[in-house]
Amino acid sequence: MFRALILDWSGTLVDDSASTLAATNAVMGKYGKPPMTWEQFRESFRLPYSEWYEEHVPGVSLEELEEHFRVAFDSSDHQVTPLAGTAEFLEWCRRNGIRLFVLTSMNTEQFEQQLLEFGFDRHFEQTYSGVIDKRTMIGELLTRNGLDPTQTAYVGDMVHDIETARDGGVTSVGVLSGYDLKPQLEAADPGILLPCIKSLHALLQESIPHAQSTLGERIVIRRLAVSCFIGVPEEERAKRQTLHLTVEMTPEQEFAGLEDCLERTVDYNEVANRIGELAGRRPRRLIETLADEVAVMILQEFAVREVSVEVEKDILPATEAVLVRTRRVRTRPAG
Repeated sequence: MFRALILDWSGTLVDDSASTLAATNAVMGKYGKPPMTWEQFRESFRLPYSEWYEEHVPGVSLEELEEHFRVAFDSSDHQVTPLAGTAEFLEWCRRNGIRLFVLTSMNTEQFEQQLLEFGFDRHFEQTYSGVIDKRTMIGELLTRNGLDPTQTAYVGDMVHDIETARDGGVTSVGVLSGYDLKPQLEAADPGILLPCIKSLHALLQESIPHAQSTLGERIVIRRLAVSCFIGVPEEERAKRQTLHLTVEMTPEQEFAGLEDCLERTVDYNEVANRIGELAGRRPRRLIETLADEVAVMILQEFAVREVSVEVEKDILPATEAVLVRTRRVRTRPAG
């Protein structure tokens, strides 16, 4: 359905509601304002939060308010945790070649701390945090990363996220796991409204055509030799080795529609070059890791709907080679 997803953070991928409420009440208390319940906070809070603060504590600089909030948030006893299904969803997207980005208003230092703590940093190409009004960034994000708006969605839990998606010309996906209530999100008229990120995962999985692997047209690169540092023992990884990779790709464009035009097919020379670059980029312990990384790269960078990767390593005595194979299928492009 989508080739790229731009994701909000708080309320979409992680639950930080208790810490946020405690920190907000701490800020309000400094200016003589009564504390709010979670229900009261949800009914009134909105983005950009600079406008919300101006309504509740007018005349106080945003820098001062943010500093009070940051200190209170960091000292809160409440835990911030990934929402159910987040880790599985991000991994599934990575394995199916869906490009992932974050666009959030959250304080950059706190966001990056959580990103690393949860181990989610490896899933995202780029992250954009501390963006008070996300509508001002969505266009630049799309342009800078070469994203096609017709094949991209922005996923968030607030009306501001729906407005941001609309400004960027991408599909808006609202989730009910965070800050805004269902009537608020419904009134914003998102393209898709779902209970949570697990529901989006299920929706995207259903969009993969089950018969896709029966298509007969393939492009195969057979036994491409690549040079890399690989092996479980450190002394083995210290020596450059040659592996052979066989890559089988199902192109998005059927051969009959190519009209003998190179630009419409998969440039297998470029695929081979990218495999060589990726293999030599860093040392690895396992050939399984290399196979997975190559498959994900091909789905992300080339017009391929399915790919299988076989890696051969001459390592065991009395054998021709040791082989590992992996297969990845990308979700159908939007439209």
